[in-house]
Amino acid sequence: MVGMIKKEDVEKVRAAADLYDIVSATVTLKPSGTGTFVGLCPFHDEKTGSFNVRPSLGVWHCFGCGLGGDVFKYVEQSENIDFREAVELLADKYHIELHYENSGNGPARENTGSKRTRLLEACEEAQRFFVSQILTKEALPARKLLGGRNFSQADCERFGCGYAPQGWDNLVRHLASKGFTQKEILDAGLARQGQRGIYDYFRGRVTWPIRDSTCRTLGFGARKLYEDDQIAAKYINTPDTQLYRKTQVLYGIDLAKSAIVKKRQVVIVEGYTDVMAMHLAGIDTAIATCGTAFGAEHAKIVRRLIADDSLGAVQLVGPLKVKDQPLSSRIVFTFDGDAAGQKAALHAFGLDSAFLSQTFVAVADDNLDPCDLRIERGNEAVRSLIARAKPLYDFVIDAAISRFDLTYTPGQVGAMKAVAPLVAQIRDRSLWDAYARKSAGRIGVDLEVMRREVMNARRQMHVRDEDAYAPKHRFERDEPRVEPGTNPYANPATRKALERRDAAEQAYFKIDDAVFIAEQQFMAVLIQVPRAIDRTMFGQLTIDHFMTSVFRTLFQAIAAAGGLPSDDTPQGLWMHNLTKAGGPMLNQVINELAVMPLPLPGDDSGNGAQPPQSNAPGGAAAVQLRPATPEEQRYATELLTRLLDMGFMRQIGLAKRRMAQLPDGEEKITLLGQITRMETARKDLQAQIYGNTVG
Repeated sequence: MVGMIKKEDVEKVRAAADLYDIVSATVTLKPSGTGTFVGLCPFHDEKTGSFNVRPSLGVWHCFGCGLGGDVFKYVEQSENIDFREAVELLADKYHIELHYENSGNGPARENTGSKRTRLLEACEEAQRFFVSQILTKEALPARKLLGGRNFSQADCERFGCGYAPQGWDNLVRHLASKGFTQKEILDAGLARQGQRGIYDYFRGRVTWPIRDSTCRTLGFGARKLYEDDQIAAKYINTPDTQLYRKTQVLYGIDLAKSAIVKKRQVVIVEGYTDVMAMHLAGIDTAIATCGTAFGAEHAKIVRRLIADDSLGAVQLVGPLKVKDQPLSSRIVFTFDGDAAGQKAALHAFGLDSAFLSQTFVAVADDNLDPCDLRIERGNEAVRSLIARAKPLYDFVIDAAISRFDLTYTPGQVGAMKAVAPLVAQIRDRSLWDAYARKSAGRIGVDLEVMRREVMNARRQMHVRDEDAYAPKHRFERDEPRVEPGTNPYANPATRKALERRDAAEQAYFKIDDAVFIAEQQFMAVLIQVPRAIDRTMFGQLTIDHFMTSVFRTLFQAIAAAGGLPSDDTPQGLWMHNLTKAGGPMLNQVINELAVMPLPLPGDDSGNGAQPPQSNAPGGAAAVQLRPATPEEQRYATELLTRLLDMGFMRQIGLAKRRMAQLPDGEEKITLLGQITRMETARKDLQAQIYGNTVG
């Protein structure tokens, strides 16, 4: 049995792992205060960013769903793996050799990587194999197909096009020669189990690698080449595996990610060759779904990259101007203009209102797909197609109206009856009213009649009224959709969101006072910049200096973690020791305090303004606790003084109440002397810090 990973190796990985780099691979992060970055949470659906990352501390926290932790916890949550696998995955990424404690039941192993890492390696090796086969004699039909679509050899290399040979076990034998087991090959979705062993899943087909936004190969798409192919489907994809979920992958996201973030635009097409054609024509934001319709999970990925903005209390929804870009922010679907395209457009109505307000549809003349359009009319026609895209709602409504002859009254009524259910499905109250007015004018019917039809349709379809343009509150969340026989709160993010909403909405324990603020700010400074705390003054603190129950408990956790850390303690280890001592009950509190903005200027390194650079301050969690700035030291001392001063005040008050109950005598005189000494100490403390005394 394999033992635990050695603690010193875990700390090496923690110090090397760049939290900003890891999170920003899938979430667009924007500066928000000193050393903090904010984006849309990858673990629950939201429109306004509440996901905070503090790279210098190696900590992240979402104020929306309550999840948070260090870099290992982020990888655990995002990859759905355990702690050990998270350490191994990051060790592979940063080329750190791991050593294992001997469990006593066998020798400690060499690091061969986690199961997930092995599956990733198998997919990467399969991609190298497919690419190596594309230039073979057998692959001539594949080269002819790609060449016939106006793709050069260089184009095919750019997009990773390959060829899966026709034999039954070419890939299986190749992977076995590289040390992969049959189980690993099966679990990666590269083979199927037969009566006589395993055999290649992809055979006699052109292949495309399907990667995530960090360029890791998760699976493949493949096109049929031969009539005798035993799989009738023209296109097949990797079946769902630990790595590959068809509802969560997008072909081309690795190539398009940076352009999507920059332009706040994404173009969604229907096939691999369409993605290639778009990129080669200059539309570098093109991606495609893989064997399934565009759904809610895909929308979450896109939204995190486009990053919906807010300005003050106004939620910015709809196409927004983007600096130095000719087109506004948008999501463009390239549908066919036929009935299938209409159906696909209607399917998109199920996405949320804020997303749909930025959704456009592009349909080429003669219903050509982007690849055919490029072949017949060139790159400019492809670019023009995207530039001429129209809003999704307009596309669907106009298509319905165009089927009727509006010259005659029956045609007008028919158009109204056809359009009303479409307008009714627009959940945003402002938009549906605007489209009802617009449709009534185009059809030529009275506005009130159109509104009545739409309202009737909304009631019949039980459409929920929304306001996509309203300000989003931190704890405002939609109720989870409940499928029969399932637990909607099995997801930790969903469960925590409800717990936090319950806490936020209750009216019997509201805290917003000077005592709470002083204790909260002190704990945030202690966690974020422990070297700002004066050790002598800190030594005078006891649990009785805190009134808020959570901070009393946190003070005990700090003591359990060994008190103030030494100056040479690694930053990541300080956070790890503190969260370990605090346990599950305090982890969320510690994470929130770690990313909480402090009323202090940024340090001179400028980490609060720019994304951190690897191996630089603020990049990977600092090797040692950083020194405090003079401003941080002054603020920490001020907070410590408030706590000590309040402690004196409480002790003096308690002593005076006790003295008032005592008869005259020696005990009362002794107590009076203690009160006098405490009052003197309190005045000395105030004079030392503030330069004056009170009372």
